[in-house]
Amino acid sequence: MSGNSGMERLIPIVNMLQDSFASLGTSIQIDLPQIAVVGSQSAGKSSVLENFVGKDFLPRGSGIVTRRPLILQLLYSKNAEYAEFLHAKGKKFADFDQVRKEIEDETNRLTGSNKGISSIPINLRIYSPHVLNLTLVDLPGITKVPVGDQPADIEIQIRNMILDFISKDNCLILAVTPANSDLANSDALKLAREVDPSGMRTIGVITKLDLMDEGTDARDILENRLLPLRRGYIGVVNRSQKDIDGRKDIKQAMAAERQFFLAHPSYRHIAERLGTPYLQKTLNQQLTNHIRDTLPALRNKLQSQLLSLEKDVSEYKNFGYDDPSKKTKVLLSSLQNLSGDFDKHVLGSSSSEVSTKELSGGAKINRIFNERFPFELVKIESDEKQLRQKIKIIIMNIRGVKGGLFTPDQAFELTVKDQIKLLMVPSIKCVDLVITELIRIVNAITENLNKYPRLREEIERLVSLHLKSREQVCKDNLSMYIDTQLSYINTHHEDFIGFANASQKASSETKRKVGNEIIRKGYLGLHSGGSKIRGTRDYWFVLTTETLSWFKDETETDKKYMLPLDGLKIRDLESGLFSRRHPFALFSTDGRNVYKDFKLLELSCDSLEDVDSWKASFLRAGVYPEKDNYPKSDDRDDMASLDPQLEREVETIRNLVDSYMKIVNKTTRDMIPKIIMFLIINNCITES
Repeated sequence: MSGNSGMERLIPIVNMLQDSFASLGTSIQIDLPQIAVVGSQSAGKSSVLENFVGKDFLPRGSGIVTRRPLILQLLYSKNAEYAEFLHAKGKKFADFDQVRKEIEDETNRLTGSNKGISSIPINLRIYSPHVLNLTLVDLPGITKVPVGDQPADIEIQIRNMILDFISKDNCLILAVTPANSDLANSDALKLAREVDPSGMRTIGVITKLDLMDEGTDARDILENRLLPLRRGYIGVVNRSQKDIDGRKDIKQAMAAERQFFLAHPSYRHIAERLGTPYLQKTLNQQLTNHIRDTLPALRNKLQSQLLSLEKDVSEYKNFGYDDPSKKTKVLLSSLQNLSGDFDKHVLGSSSSEVSTKELSGGAKINRIFNERFPFELVKIESDEKQLRQKIKIIIMNIRGVKGGLFTPDQAFELTVKDQIKLLMVPSIKCVDLVITELIRIVNAITENLNKYPRLREEIERLVSLHLKSREQVCKDNLSMYIDTQLSYINTHHEDFIGFANASQKASSETKRKVGNEIIRKGYLGLHSGGSKIRGTRDYWFVLTTETLSWFKDETETDKKYMLPLDGLKIRDLESGLFSRRHPFALFSTDGRNVYKDFKLLELSCDSLEDVDSWKASFLRAGVYPEKDNYPKSDDRDDMASLDPQLEREVETIRNLVDSYMKIVNKTTRDMIPKIIMFLIINNCITES
């Protein structure tokens, strides 16, 4: 043991708090300082932890081995060496093979033997003369492919579990990455970067340095020059699988590790800052310092919760446990508070409890109505070539072998009805998004009932049943609305262009054109020189129906470029490891350069919501997302026609469909939110 003895006692104290909260079996909202170990499968996490203890005690095998979080508390003991589990109090494990078996049995007790996972942790405490006081949370390895009877979304489940731990401000992140893989694609560092973009809480561990290709090394990484972290990187060499199968002694392995660093020409100058002993000492110091730094806030929060609990206890001192008047009072008070909280979340509130970090409740539903739903409607607009081909087929099939002299109005009605039917999918999706947000609101406001778990469970069950019943009623009404639109195609609507105007328009132009109207203005990041983030600069963009222009700033005096939108499409791009921007790109369908010498015009926004909003604006300008299922050129050529009359008729029907769908879409954008508001949200507020 080294360091200040008073400070060293901080880690055991936090361990006692962890054990106490786990024993209570309730979700006390205390963010305790800890270190979470994150890495992909076979990154060497288990070997690092076993090296700390000097014993083989963790389960091993193929696939996901760690299937529950393991809170590993290492405590220095001068003369004793044994392990204890919180779920098996009083039982000491001197045989570490039995420790491994107990971890496997306790994991299977909750998750079964089918490689399932659970977020409920196992608390293991190890006393040893070979360890420093240290607490680590070993999390399941990041995986991509489900095995056995695992659910298809196992990757998402593991990712969410890891994020639940490392997103807390008091959690240090031990990101374990093998040296024989690309650091820029490290799953551990990518997850860490999501919750710790500045790298202030992340400690990098590079394993398998002895397995790198000959002539390569990780010197730039270990010296913190490549992808730097505030707390740096530490390299270790673990036992190989052959060593583990042969039961090679860990002490011998650590001696070999030391010799490797001293003998390697790239590492010998930093050998004192590499290896398992240095890693353990560093983690001990950093965790102790981290606890010291967070102690004042932790103490204040504990005192605040203690006062709150004492106040609750004082209310019950003069009542018996079976006092019916108290039970009734508590029940009515809780329900009234829930009703008021629900109204505040949905209708808005000016209190100090309003979130300043993200949209939620009614504000999020409002965004669904006014941004997300219109975006989904625009997305379903058909590809222009496909729609014209469909119209052409309908006209030719109506006429059969006879041909015709006049444009068949039946082609217009059939095409319009096909387009109207497509509105059902985004309408249903809008309902699903609103229901999801309402359920999230209910879960948030019932957290105040944690001390009455059965009451909370029953309230959430009843509210969920009510929401599901209203959801079905709403979807039935949406279906009726679509059927109503299909039942009567009102060609006498005052905004409908009519056959005469459509024919005149078709004969005067071969391609639909609209005025060069401004659709949107705003700042976007422009990536010059490829996708390098350091080549990004913000410009003021102006999107019209025909062009995309950008200026130095919003004064629009210094124009940098004007890009015609003809023949362009939009595609998503993958965000860089250390970038907090969300990129997308415009490209030409014929492969020509779009901007200067670049085939892609790469743009980026600060948030995914801004990306979706800009995509919706580009859709309005006729710039559609990239599709993987374009028909082959041979298929399109089969429908090519040299009949000018048929082409004019197709253009006439296309203009009619466009005019009528503008009317229907405008009505739908207005009516669907009203239906959802009346049948679901207002009903819930009234019933609550």
